[in-house]
Amino acid sequence: MIQDKYRRVEVGADGILGESLDHAIAALNGHFDPEDFFVTRADNALHVWLRQVDVAALDNVVQSVLAIHADADPLPKIVSAVHDIGTYGLNGKKRLYVGYNRERKVVGRKAKEDRRGKHYYAHASDFNNQNSHLPVGIADSIMCGDSEVLLRGLPDNCIDLVFTSPPYNFGLGYSDASAEDGDAVDWESYFDKLFAVLDECVRVLKFGGRLVINVQPLFSDYIPSHHIISGHLMKRKMIWKGEILWEKNNYNCKYTAWGSWKSPSSPYLKYTWEFVEVFCKGDLRKIGRSEDADIDADSFKDWVVAKWSIAPERRMREYGHPAVFPEELARRVLLLFSFRGDTILDPFCGAGTTCVAARRSGRRFVGMDVSDAYCMTATKRLSNVPMSLL
Repeated sequence: MIQDKYRRVEVGADGILGESLDHAIAALNGHFDPEDFFVTRADNALHVWLRQVDVAALDNVVQSVLAIHADADPLPKIVSAVHDIGTYGLNGKKRLYVGYNRERKVVGRKAKEDRRGKHYYAHASDFNNQNSHLPVGIADSIMCGDSEVLLRGLPDNCIDLVFTSPPYNFGLGYSDASAEDGDAVDWESYFDKLFAVLDECVRVLKFGGRLVINVQPLFSDYIPSHHIISGHLMKRKMIWKGEILWEKNNYNCKYTAWGSWKSPSSPYLKYTWEFVEVFCKGDLRKIGRSEDADIDADSFKDWVVAKWSIAPERRMREYGHPAVFPEELARRVLLLFSFRGDTILDPFCGAGTTCVAARRSGRRFVGMDVSDAYCMTATKRLSNVPMSLL
């Protein structure tokens, strides 16, 4: 039935009858695939039949039709009515109005969830649900030193969101790296130190707060860092909320062969993305005022599709840092998982990208790094970013 295939929207025609409006409707319909969109007339109303449509293209077509049929007054109302529909999916540039949520429908979903048990690994946590405030003078600061030590000076449950990208242990030339090992210590030592910092992050995180960590496994060493880190946080009773693929579209294929060339002997897999793991402390729901949610509807619909295409940072030489993630990555994480006025922590802040994104988006921040040089870079960058009104 047509009602099952399309979503119908009714638009008043203000009593306008006659062939002029019929010609305008025919001209409008001629620009679209009738499987996606068409308009019919019934008495003094227009019926808009929607499956999917590019709203910007619809507006352009209506304007071109009005240039010929200037008295077809109801046509702009079609654009407004379609634009005001708040529930839809996305199919490229088109808004999809029918069937976009079918895959989510599960018969008896609640009963099945109750039987299985949500995040069973995080049950029986002893997290305190009483949140606290940062000590005076800590907010909006860059702290230089060992973040494990610095974090011990913060009270429990005082941070709304942790977003960080720790050193990957790839052997990159960080400013504080020794000539002997640099960013390439043995893996047990690497994870012992990282977990000590993350444990402190969990402690200072508020109940309902989020911990978001960007990491790329070292594929050449066959170390799935994102799985190892996620496993540790789950043992600490953190709830795994999800995983975002940060698609960098960075096709860096300079090798003449990828493992065993044209052979199943030992092919080497190449990746153009990194992982962003998202965890919650104690509760999936974060408390905040609705007026402090500052993400727009289109961005929300785009970003909850957990594959983000964002180009890598191109100014790493300018910042003197070998592994800076783009500010857009931090911006999306902050807007999707925190409210305006929240306090954001980055315990490996490097050149300060998380802190810059926090300041631009009206959030407080605490940045920490062991390198004096990077702390100076972060401070300099922040001095050029005006503080948003909180």
